[in-house]
Amino acid sequence: MNKADLVAAVAAKSGLTAKDSAKAIDAFVTAVEEALVKGDKVSLVGFGTFETKLRGEKKCRNLRTKEEIVVPATNVPAFKASKTLKDKVAK
Repeated sequence: MNKADLVAAVAAKSGLTAKDSAKAIDAFVTAVEEALVKGDKVSLVGFGTFETKLRGEKKCRNLRTKEEIVVPATNVPAFKASKTLKDKVAK
């Protein structure tokens, strides 16, 4: 499912126009992004939690030059599905 499919599905289920559904989806994504940038968690009961996790520093090797390089630690976005969502998908 891509964004256009999601907009159409939200419009069909909510009774909103496609344009209003696209605005709502964009607003949701922006709100989640802003919360994650601030370091906050976004928990949606029955769906899951969006959060940031620290990926530690690691050593890698450039396969072409065999030179060892260090990839610095960084925050990455993560999603953890709720038990309810996991149960629905497993069926």
